[in-house]
This record gives sequence, C-alpha cells and structure tokens, in this order.
Amino acid sequence: MTNIKESIENIRKSIVEVCQKSGRNPDDVMLLAVTKTVDVDIIEDAINYGITQVGENKPQELKRKYEILGDKVKWHQIGSLQSNKVKYIIDKVELIHSLDRVSLAEEIDARAKNIGRTINCLVQVNISGEESKHGLDPDEAVEFIKKCSKNYKNIKIKGLMTMAPYDVEEDEIRKIFRGLKNLSIKIENEKIHNIDMTELSMGMSGDYKIAIEEGATIVRIGTSLFGKRNYNV
Repeated sequence: MTNIKESIENIRKSIVEVCQKSGRNPDDVMLLAVTKTVDVDIIEDAINYGITQVGENKPQELKRKYEILGDKVKWHQIGSLQSNKVKYIIDKVELIHSLDRVSLAEEIDARAKNIGRTINCLVQVNISGEESKHGLDPDEAVEFIKKCSKNYKNIKIKGLMTMAPYDVEEDEIRKIFRGLKNLSIKIENEKIHNIDMTELSMGMSGDYKIAIEEGATIVRIGTSLFGKRNYNV
C-alpha cells in the first residue's frame, strides 16, 4: 500500500533539491498528480496532503471525478483528446496539454466561445519522432501556433508539452527535453500575438528530474505518487 503523504513529501523534496542544483526556483515547477485509474477516495487523500493540481488522461474520467470532487483541485486534460470528447471537459479544465491539430483547435475554440471562456492549452510536440507518440512534428509547430493565434480567439496557448520514450538512455531523454525548451525559445522569439511560452509540460515519474534540469515547469507524476497502476480495472 502506497503511503500517499510520504510519497508527496518525497517528490516535493526531490523537486526542491533538483531546482536548487539547477539554479531554479522550486515555486516555478508544478507537481501535477496524474490520477489515471486512481479512485476518488485516494485522490481526496492526496488533496488533503496538499495536492492542488490533477491530470487525467481520459475526458470521461475527468468528467466523472469532477462531478464528485468539483473545484477542490485544478483539472488538467493530459491525454490525447478526440474532438468529440471536448464537450465533456470544456467547462472543467484549467489546462489542456494535448492540442495537436487544427480540427481539435476548432472544436475547443467553438465550445469555449459558446460558454464564454478562453481555454488555456499547451501544444503537444512529438520531439522524439516516435510513431506511437501523439503530437506535432517540431517543424510544424510554429505555423500551427500562428494559425491558432490568428483564427481561434477562445484558445490561449501557454506553452508546449512532450513525452520522452520509456526505454532510452538518459542522454537521449535529455536531448528530447532540451529540444522542447529550445523550440519554446524559438516560438517566443517569433513574438506571435496572444501566445505565451511560459509552460513546459515534460517529465514523468521516471524522468522528471532530468526534465526539471532542462526547464520543465510542469511535471506529470503518477506512479511515484500512487504506486503501480492496475490497468485492468
């Protein structure tokens, strides 16, 4: 049985240590608790021990858990998002991490306009080039973001997101995270209207320390907080 309180304390301590070694302010790194397959009562325990930001992979699960927990936490949609599922989360999310195509931007923008909201999004970029990973090719990102700036007034792009492969050496992981950081700097220098590059969502339980060293502002932590998942439930 995972000790949630101890796990949260250990992760927060680790974030502080990595930031101090890297010359960063720990307050600039968000701990996002990934609650895929995690029951609501366990999420409530995590909230009681200081978790304020929660990330869900599936929009239906975000909706279900939101209906129980409400605004006790800020909700993030971190998994790949189908356009026909936007309706489930549009009025609930703090941040969508997985904006990666025009059709999705159109749906988010239209539904956000209908409820009088501007939705914060990160553009997902496939830095590693893995076919199994979602996200834009890095060479496509600038033009996509320019298109969003011009056409989708109810979307506010706040930065970028990527995922590293699970089974590669540290040098390769570091190269991927550094690539996202460099891309964000390139986009920032374009000075595109209404576009911020303040957030970099990268790093999970196995590689978040490297991600912080390379500039992550959001680390998505699941297993290290809640233990190994049972994906058969």
